[in-house]
Amino acid sequence: MPVALQRPLVESLLNRTFAAPLAEGDFDALAGRRISLVIADLGLTLTLSLSGRRLVLCEAPGEAVIRGGWREFLSLATRGEDPDALFFQRRLALEGDTELGLRVKNLLDGLEEGLVQGRPGEWLVRLERLARRDH
Repeated sequence: MPVALQRPLVESLLNRTFAAPLAEGDFDALAGRRISLVIADLGLTLTLSLSGRRLVLCEAPGEAVIRGGWREFLSLATRGEDPDALFFQRRLALEGDTELGLRVKNLLDGLEEGLVQGRPGEWLVRLERLARRDH
């Protein structure tokens, strides 16, 4: 799917979800940098950067790439499994600029809130439990 079609939904979701950390400058490490999230089994790549105090989708490739399946990204988002374990078990892989990738991973891991808050978060947690049961 072209980035132009993904942009409104993805950017809106990410910027609402991470509004407080973005306002506090927690994502400043992404300023002028790009990180790609590759959900291999869905054939989906999202490359993110920071513009001002907003996360934006980019068409250029990421300097760092986090690659894995949808179940692994769902576990990461819901904190269903320890993020370090996902990497050590090679269920998620970090490629390219590992320093940038680790900074973003540690930032997301350190956030108290995220994708698991509110009604969408409840839905993600339920989906993650189902995925773990079926896996």
